[in-house]
Amino acid sequence: MTELLSGGCQCGAVRYTIRGQVSDRAICHCRMCQKAVGSVTWPFFTVKLADMEWTRGRPALYRSSEAAERGFCAACGTPLSFQPVDGDALDLSIGSLDDPAKMPPDKQYWAGQRMPWFHALPDLPETTSSASPDDTKRRRPYQHPDHDTDDWPNR
Repeated sequence: MTELLSGGCQCGAVRYTIRGQVSDRAICHCRMCQKAVGSVTWPFFTVKLADMEWTRGRPALYRSSEAAERGFCAACGTPLSFQPVDGDALDLSIGSLDDPAKMPPDKQYWAGQRMPWFHALPDLPETTSSASPDDTKRRRPYQHPDHDTDDWPNR
């Protein structure tokens, strides 16, 4: 499937566009991904480097292993990518997409390292919002909108 996708970090300093085929849509449960993204899973998708473009800024890189570098925004810390050092493809965070609902994962990796309580998540009580009317102004986000902009931040 050929995709036309865009996304970026929380603050808008790093943005990207994908014009190509997505070859993988997955969730990784490995401990390295857990620590890299500060969560118990890393939902990601894979594209060829030739099919993606950094349209604003570029991620800072951290060599997380002999095999790969991880990209993140140096300004806000958003984890963005995983790139094998000798490959022609890149994994990008599903959560960094402007419309992450377009990218449902269809497989899981490193399931042996999955948190033992992961399958209980759908049974937890749900709340649509925990903000009180007094919190609304304080909780107004400063993050970049979910679409490309000519410049950012808006001042």
